Amino acid sequence: MPATGDGRAPRAAYRPGALTEARSPHAEAIEAGHSPIPHPRAVAGTPDAPFRLLVIENDFTDAAFLEQLVTDSGSAIELHWAQGVASAATRLARPAGRRGRPRDAEFGCVLLDLADPADQRGPLQGLEGLQELLKHAPQTAVVVLTDAAGAELGAAAVAAGAQDFLIRHETDGPLLARALRYAVERKRADESQRRLVEAELRGQENARLQRHLLPTPLLDGAGLSFTRRYRPGRSRALLGGDFYDAVRTDDGTVHVVIGDVCGHGPDEAALGVALRIAWRSLVFAGLTGQALLTTLQHVLEHERRSDEIFATLCMLVLSPAHPDPDSPVRAEADAPADRPGRERARFYLAGHPSPLLLGPGGTPTLLSADQAGPALGLLHCDDPGASWPAEELILDEGWSLLLYTDGLVEGRVGAGSRRLGQDGLVELIGDHQAGGLTRGRLVDSAIAEVEELNGGALTDDVAVLLLERNPAPVIMG
Repeated sequence: MPATGDGRAPRAAYRPGALTEARSPHAEAIEAGHSPIPHPRAVAGTPDAPFRLLVIENDFTDAAFLEQLVTDSGSAIELHWAQGVASAATRLARPAGRRGRPRDAEFGCVLLDLADPADQRGPLQGLEGLQELLKHAPQTAVVVLTDAAGAELGAAAVAAGAQDFLIRHETDGPLLARALRYAVERKRADESQRRLVEAELRGQENARLQRHLLPTPLLDGAGLSFTRRYRPGRSRALLGGDFYDAVRTDDGTVHVVIGDVCGHGPDEAALGVALRIAWRSLVFAGLTGQALLTTLQHVLEHERRSDEIFATLCMLVLSPAHPDPDSPVRAEADAPADRPGRERARFYLAGHPSPLLLGPGGTPTLLSADQAGPALGLLHCDDPGASWPAEELILDEGWSLLLYTDGLVEGRVGAGSRRLGQDGLVELIGDHQAGGLTRGRLVDSAIAEVEELNGGALTDDVAVLLLERNPAPVIMG
């Protein structure tokens, strides 16, 4: 039925009860014996699933006019009606499906009728219904219908969150179908952009969190150069299961640790952080050696998510270069390390690769692993095999120590199954030293060549520490 001159349908034509479930032109076309006119990228999800349009009507809605638009659209559009926003919000609610996930939306789009020539209020005052609708159904595409005098209201509605607006007397069937189709696509694009922004924000927050979880070595006054490199194996992560730390206690002793929690996920990264923080706390509490490692294993056993999780670890304890005569560390003053330029150190291995000793101008030496104990978490603390004896080490003047996790030596060499291994690392580091590389350049070039030999980035976490005696103030690299 055509609309009257004032834009309102005759009241006799407005039959809410009869129009609650309007028959679609798709059904009428089938009954008439011919298929509906195909439409490029039709608003319907599938040929057999008509596009469900929910019309939120008011006292001035011209129901017959909208039915005629749908008939003329050439698209399979199924009309549904709701009297007011409150009623529509109930129908637009998306109940949770299986596993608490929201079900697919029942309606493809909402047409909100704001057409009311008698309404002389400003455009911002006419948007309360739209704002209420968007609050209850934020993922639904919305098209606003206005009168010719309400073009400003339609523009304000789009600015407030609607996807499009139509002016009633300028709208025909194809324009309606096109507006609905574009509104749905715009809403999808908006939702994709919103999820992308949320993902970027979460990524930035995770990056800040992970950066703060990496340690700041406390080596003031140690006279050491400390170079560290850290590369998690997980894509787009800043933190992996490897961990490291270095601190100098009040008596001048330097304590260094590097470890590796088995696995590569966020749980392993969190456990690595817990072990590092526990290690630092225990060192400042005065523990070292066997007592520290036993306590650290207790921490691991309580923090890990399963009994199969373990951690390898290498710990270095470097005695002061020039101990105070009254200090307890003077008890071994008659040892050879007391000679000028030489220092004493102890290192402990818990299932971890041995460090490399880099002498000035010489071939790197792989330190002995004869006293190595099991990885933390493999044996119960009461087991006699859960022991980590110290390996004594005398360091000559100009010494350097390279500590690393197994990700550095487990990369492949070429296309075969051969691994680099510790012997290959000794040779590689020696070549780079012979080329005059030191400190950060030495570590970076070594990692780069390991990746080149592997044919690409290493899949395991990699942590590398280079500790060097340096008479100048401590240098962090």
